Amino acid sequence: MWTRSELKTRAREILNLNYWKAVLVSLIYSFLTGSGGGSAGSSSTATDQSGSYGGGSGILSNPSSEDLAFFFGMIIFILVFVLIVFAIAFAMSAFIFAPLQVGCHRFFIRCENQTGEINDVVFAFSSHYMNVVKIMFFYTLYIFLWSLLFLIPGVIKSYEYRMIPYLLAENPALSKKEAFALSKQMMDGEKFNAWVLDLSFIGWNILSAFTCCILAIFYVAPYQNLTNAQLYAVLKQKINYNQSNPYDSYTQNTYDQNPYLQ
Repeated sequence: MWTRSELKTRAREILNLNYWKAVLVSLIYSFLTGSGGGSAGSSSTATDQSGSYGGGSGILSNPSSEDLAFFFGMIIFILVFVLIVFAIAFAMSAFIFAPLQVGCHRFFIRCENQTGEINDVVFAFSSHYMNVVKIMFFYTLYIFLWSLLFLIPGVIKSYEYRMIPYLLAENPALSKKEAFALSKQMMDGEKFNAWVLDLSFIGWNILSAFTCCILAIFYVAPYQNLTNAQLYAVLKQKINYNQSNPYDSYTQNTYDQNPYLQ
C-alpha cells in the first residue's frame, strides 16, 4: 500500500539528484502537453466596421457574379487552409509530440536510479517508433471518445489509461492489447487515490500562478512529474508479482531483465 507522502518524499530526493535535467525535461513535457497556454483576446473590428455596410446599400445589396465568385473562392480557400493546418497539427501531435511524451516519461522513470539522460526524450524514435505512435494515437482517441459521453467517463478512462505512456517508455514493443490491459490492471482500485494525489498539488499550482509560472518551471512541474513516475513504480508491482496476470511472461522479461533500461 502506497501513501502520497512516501511518493512525494522519494520524488523530492530524486529531484535533488537530477535537478537541472528534470527541470529541462519537464519544460519540454509542458510544451508537448500544452499546459500553461494562454488565450487570445477578442477583436472588436466587426462592431467598428458595421457602419460601412449600413442602410442596405453598397456592394452587399446587389452583388455581381464576380463578387459572388470571389466570396465563395475565399470560403473555399479558408476551409482548405484550416484543413491543412489541422492535418499538420495532427501529424505533429501523432508522429512527433506523442513519441516525445513517451521519452519524457522514460526520463522520469530512469531518474530513480540516476540514469536519466536528456537524450531519453528522443528514445522512442529509435525503438519501435511506429508501434509507439499507434498505441499513443489510440490512447488519445479513446480518451477523447469517452469524453464525448460527458466529463466523468472521460476522466475515469484517462485515469484507467494513465500508465500507458510509462509502459511504452519501459517497453515500446508492447502490443496495443497488452498496453491497455496492463494499465487497466495497474489502475484497478487506484483511480480515486491517483485523483487525490493530483489534487494534493493544487496548492503548489496556485502558488505557481502567483509567480507567473516561474515556480512551476523550476520546482512544481519536475516535482509532480517525478511523483507520478514514483506512482508508476509502485503500481508496477501489481503486475510484477500477480501470478494470475495473463501477461506474466511479459512482466518478467520487462521488469526483471528489461533491455531498454540497461
